[in-house]
Parts: sequence; structure tokens; C-alpha cells
Amino acid sequence: MTGRLYAVLGVLMMTGMSALSLGGPVFYLISWVLMLMVVYSVVSVLLARQLTHITQGMDSLQVERGGKVLLQVGLLTKSPLPTGPVRLMLCLPDGKSDVQLYPGFMGEKQAGFSLLFNHVGVWPCGAQTMRFSDIFGLLSIKKTLRAPLPQMLVLPRGFEVQPMPFAQMDDGRALPGRTGEDVTSPEDTRPYRQGDPFKRIHWKLSSRTRELVVRRFEVPAPPDTLILMDCTDPVGGEDKQDGTLRLRDTLCETALAVAAMQMAGEHPVRLPLYGATQTEFQSDRRGSLHLLKEELAYQLFRGGEPFERVLNLELRRMRRTGATVVITTRLDASIVEGVSNIRASGPNVRFYLITFDAGHERYLPYIQRLQQHLVEVNYVTPA
Repeated sequence: MTGRLYAVLGVLMMTGMSALSLGGPVFYLISWVLMLMVVYSVVSVLLARQLTHITQGMDSLQVERGGKVLLQVGLLTKSPLPTGPVRLMLCLPDGKSDVQLYPGFMGEKQAGFSLLFNHVGVWPCGAQTMRFSDIFGLLSIKKTLRAPLPQMLVLPRGFEVQPMPFAQMDDGRALPGRTGEDVTSPEDTRPYRQGDPFKRIHWKLSSRTRELVVRRFEVPAPPDTLILMDCTDPVGGEDKQDGTLRLRDTLCETALAVAAMQMAGEHPVRLPLYGATQTEFQSDRRGSLHLLKEELAYQLFRGGEPFERVLNLELRRMRRTGATVVITTRLDASIVEGVSNIRASGPNVRFYLITFDAGHERYLPYIQRLQQHLVEVNYVTPA
């Protein structure tokens, strides 16, 4: 109901009482006209609610952060009674907005809305509710749409970072202190060649075949780059406009930049994601970066394992790791201890602190402790 309806009902009561008491035909005429207006309003709005259909979709399902996409909304009405414009409540990346579309008498109306996506993640966009009104503005009825909204997957975009060097004395193909073959993992045998050490001869098999046969061992996989990104709620952006979203964007894009740089050098990359849903990305091919972008975009950055626990859990992987990159918005004593333990286990470590307060004095004691353990520390300020 609207204020107009209450006014019409008030006038209707007055004219009706006047008609009954005075018997004047003018009052009867006005009363009947008002009654017909109210009946028409009720019938037309109910028909429009049942016979109006909406279609909506976007011209793309994925876009990089900062890109634009066109949202197409269409209304089709089969109601035989004219009504007023249909009011749509749109869910948009920058908040909610009201728009009005008038499909006309048993007609159709199409409209396009250019949407700008400034933040990484999954963003539902489209009309959530429709509100119908009559041509007199007496009634307004809301209809909630049950169909799921079209969703846009906003991918992170990378930037340039310095290559991450492996631990000292590492040639990029074998871990420090390891030989070219893993003597604990025999793979196959082959005939003896001049110069092969005697300790590699398979004596039992050689006695059976009556010729010297040596063991061949597995060549260990090249060392990989382990990227540890904090998937819990970012801290430090509460007093900034879209601060939390900007921190999330920078976390994802820093991880993407490091992975792209390492895979460009044909170094395997592993990125475990300890978020609300735990997954792991692993690849050494630059062509798989799109899969990593999608994995990062689906991160919710809430719940999941505490990051200091993640650092301790990943210590078990250091035997195959040549370099470790830690990306977080937190810097406290527990984080410093976890990063220092990783550095002490062998690989080079680079620490990215995502913060709006780069160089703040509260970080200095922790930065000094990390640098004492030969950890490279970098600040990244969200755009």
C-alpha cells in the first residue's frame, strides 16, 4: 500500500457517506469511480506479478580485476492490463541500486548495465527483487526472485617481482648437498659401463645373467618454490576505504606474481591454500597460471588454519624445497618464529608483508629478527 491508496480510501469513505446521507448522484459517481480505481489497481498489479518474467546474464563469466562487464536485464510481460514501471533492486559490485524498467503493454524491455569489478573474488550480480505498481500509484507489491544470480569470477592480475633465488650452491636442478641420483630409490638396471663404481653392481642379478649389471637410481626432481599465502581474515585495513578487499587483492596478486616469475624459469611451484576449503596448486608450466588465478579468486579469506600453524605444518616439505615465499598481512612473534624455522631448515626465504603502514615502527623489532636469520623482507602496499 501507498499513501495515495490511503488518501483514496479516505475520500471514498467521505463520498460514500455523503451519497448515502444526501442521496446526491455526484457523490455516487465519485464513489464508484474510486472503487473501480482500487479494484483495477489490485487486479492489474496481481496479474503483472504473475505474468511478468525476467531474464538476466553477463556477457562474460570471468574478468581480471579492474575490468568491465555488461549486465543484460530483460523484462517480458503478458499482462492484459497496463501497469506502472517495474522497479528492480540490483545487486552490484559497489552495492545495491534501484532501477526502473517499463516493458509497456504486453511488451518487452531490455537494458544493459556496465559493471566495473575492482576486487578479486566471486561477485553475484543482477536483480534480486521486482516491485510492481499500478498506473495510479495506489499499490506496490514485491516479488523476490528465487533463481540464483549470475556470478562473476574476478581474477587477480599479476605484476613484476624479482626472481626468487634458490639456496646457496643450488644449481636449480638438485637440492644442496644431494648427488645427481637418489641412492635410496633404485629405479632400474642396465649393463655395466667402464667407469661405473663397483658398489653399484647388482651382484645377484649379475651372477644369474653372467654379465655385470649395475643399478640405476632415480634422478631427484628439481627443487621447487613453496609459496605460503595467509588465507585467514586480513588485518590492518579496517580504517581504510575497502581496506579488507584491497588487502585480499594484494595477497592474491603477490602470490600470482611470484608463481609466474618462478614458472617462467621452469621451476616447479607449490601453493597450498589452507582456507575454508583446503586445496593445493602445483605446476611448473606457465600455461597453467589461469588455473592458479581461479584458485586464488575462489578464496574466501575467512576461517581456515591459523597462519602460524600453517608455517609449522609446511616444515615437513623443506627437503624438496629450494625457496620459500611467505605472504601475509600479519607480523608478530609467532609468525617470526615460524618463518625463522623454515629458514633454518635450508631454503632461502622471502617474506612479503601486505600492509598500509609500511615501515611502521611496530614492525621494526620483528623485521630485524627476520633479517638476522637471513630472511629477505619486502613490503607491499595495496593499491
